[in-house]
Amino acid sequence: MDRLCELYGVSRSGFYAWKARPMSNHRAHDLKLMEAIKTLHQGFRRSYGAARLHQELIQKGLPCSRRRVNRLMKEMGVKASTTGLYAWRPGQHEFYSSTGNQLKKMEKPVQPGTQWAGDFTYIKTKTGWLYHAVVLDLFSRKVVGWSFSRKRNAELTKSALKMALTRSNPQEGCLFHSDQGIEYAAHEYRDMVEAAGMTRSMSRKGNPLDNAFVESFFHTMKAELIHRRLFENDISAVAHLVEYIEFYNRERLHSGIGYQSPENYEKLFQ
Repeated sequence: MDRLCELYGVSRSGFYAWKARPMSNHRAHDLKLMEAIKTLHQGFRRSYGAARLHQELIQKGLPCSRRRVNRLMKEMGVKASTTGLYAWRPGQHEFYSSTGNQLKKMEKPVQPGTQWAGDFTYIKTKTGWLYHAVVLDLFSRKVVGWSFSRKRNAELTKSALKMALTRSNPQEGCLFHSDQGIEYAAHEYRDMVEAAGMTRSMSRKGNPLDNAFVESFFHTMKAELIHRRLFENDISAVAHLVEYIEFYNRERLHSGIGYQSPENYEKLFQ
């Protein structure tokens, strides 16, 4: 003990006085916040960084600053699963103008069911590739429809739209935005969109960032779920992806809508 006190330049009596000193209120609150961070940073929530954890803590009645959350996360060795996966360069992801891109000309939606967007991506499993299509409501960023298939065709995208139309009622003239892939340009798909009373909009060919909101969803989903595992088969992949979508809609805080979940955000405008 004497040797340690000498190394740190403190007296023996000073050490014991420090040890006997009661914990400060600030540190006690630190420990309370750390316990809450540990609880929140589980399952899918392990993807959360300081910004979203800060919002969660505030919403749960635990006052703190983002800087404090960041300090405690570093102390705990906690970080977002997206860290290091992608380099984000502000200003790089701008919408490109193109003929037929009606979405670019429109104002930000002010209610659900006025602007939808669809796209699909690839999911790797041990038994091969699985295609996953979604439809997002751009007002709340809620996933209103989805589908899975081993085949990349119009049936994949039609199934996601059918589900969206069943689960949600778009307003007459609701804009539906997609890329120019054959899965969306096929006559049968176009007929389905028009039969639903929706207005078609398409990105410029070869520019996926024209559909940036859906690309953002896929980026988030892959960073928080897909890059963590290799699914055994289609059944396992579908089960995990549907579970993630339900979490995304009901619980995940979205920075673009004031750190609300899509479903909570919609409730604010009912």
